Amino acid sequence: MAEVAEAGGGEEITLSGTIEAEDSINLAFRVGGQLIQRSVNVGDRVRAGQTVARLDPETARNAADAARANVAAAMARLVETRATIARYEPMVARGFVARQQFDRAVESRNAAEAQVEAAEAKLRSAENQLSFTELVADAAGTVTARGAEPGEVVAAGQMVVQLAREGGRDAVFDFPSRVKDALAADTVIEVVSTTDPKVRAVGRVREVSPQADPVTRTFRVRVGLANPPEALRLGSSVSGKVPVGGDAEGLSIPAAALTRADGQPAVWVVDPDTQRVALRSIDVIAYELDRVLVQHGLMPGDLVVTAGVQSLRPDQPVRLFGAAPAVGGAGGTPAEPPAAPDEAAPEGAGETTGGTPR
Repeated sequence: MAEVAEAGGGEEITLSGTIEAEDSINLAFRVGGQLIQRSVNVGDRVRAGQTVARLDPETARNAADAARANVAAAMARLVETRATIARYEPMVARGFVARQQFDRAVESRNAAEAQVEAAEAKLRSAENQLSFTELVADAAGTVTARGAEPGEVVAAGQMVVQLAREGGRDAVFDFPSRVKDALAADTVIEVVSTTDPKVRAVGRVREVSPQADPVTRTFRVRVGLANPPEALRLGSSVSGKVPVGGDAEGLSIPAAALTRADGQPAVWVVDPDTQRVALRSIDVIAYELDRVLVQHGLMPGDLVVTAGVQSLRPDQPVRLFGAAPAVGGAGGTPAEPPAAPDEAAPEGAGETTGGTPR
């Protein structure tokens, strides 16, 4: 049996999780090609602007050279048309060149200018494609995975290097729906290393997944850590203590003590003087993992039965393990032998005389 106590401001749940980077990105080429160099491996630290991989640039370089040649040809045409207009302008006024011929020269110059602009745009595009054959880290961080090896042909967007950016670490947990629903926006969670309990940090809930995992039916929760120690490295296993039901008020009883009477929640209450039980209806505030919060029907200090609640009957004598046997009803039937620890056993259960059941 158990003693009814004040709720005590909720319960604390311990969950297991891992340390991950606050921001983790996949570095990939914007064009496809054959990977000829990857200069970093897992665990290496990279700086912003560092080249981490290269593709074979031959095709892109040839395209850029062709674009430069087209720009040169377009510029030559433009120079020619401008020279023609320069010759025609004084001759038009004197009537040596027809106006129609001069207008055609102006149209040729305008077309040449447009061709130069188009060729220059193609050159810029070709040069960009050439620059895309080098993969550059956009921020400092640590390499956590690699997705391609030199010699492979990679597609545009295929992960070549995974980078955990510097600047923050998260403790990532999978929360049951009941615990997840009890989280507040400013919930503080203490994170402790599973290998060294002295290594710990405090964080606040930063991100809660709105969708449950299709297999485990749990919700991914990310806790942003404030000034985590270096010992909490990426991938470290940690445990987190999550307060649940902190605003709960009322009385607390073990969940095992709960039964039903006329379709309503009830418990068996033990009279400490007579050691007999009585069924009492209660008003439940909340059901938690291993306890029930009660608003009405009990008083602090009441004793409730926590084992064998389905086999009891009103006014049945019971006793705690190790207590002196109580005298039964009329006829003075002795109480039962000792029950299991912390259990209240019905009167007469398991009585024997000389090894033979009565």
